[in-house]
Amino acid sequence: MKLLKTVMAGIFALAFTASVHAGGHSKDIVDTAVDAGSFQTLVAAVTAADLVDTLKSEGPFTVFAPTDEAFAALPAGTVEDLLKPENKDKLVAILTYHVVPGKVMAADIAGKEMMAATVQGAEIDINAMNGVMINDATVVTADVEASNGVIHVIDKVLLPAM
Repeated sequence: MKLLKTVMAGIFALAFTASVHAGGHSKDIVDTAVDAGSFQTLVAAVTAADLVDTLKSEGPFTVFAPTDEAFAALPAGTVEDLLKPENKDKLVAILTYHVVPGKVMAADIAGKEMMAATVQGAEIDINAMNGVMINDATVVTADVEASNGVIHVIDKVLLPAM
């Protein structure tokens, strides 16, 4: 599947309200992440980046979501520094680097290697030749569906070139 680069300034695929899905109520990406219990740092970062209001769109989006453990593996003080108001632009860039427009399921990329444009504007390398790698992060859980897209859980925070 060819991923098209889409101009989507400020949209990260997370929202705090449930969306209505065709078959009834379904949780959006953030509610799904919150319920999982392992994305508290990611949700806090989205809030600090003031992305909450813009993240209520219906998508679809593909989110490569780092776990709390992935954020904890960053050098000491990194997360705290990123959450400071003066670093908001850098935080937004990092968060939107984890999002690809459209809903990309594991089956769509199985056995392929490709580059995909992120909402941030840079590309990520997706390698699904043997498991799935996003740049140097491993997808540890794939295809967590939500009403406005899909989450693929990764074991590292993706950092764009800045």
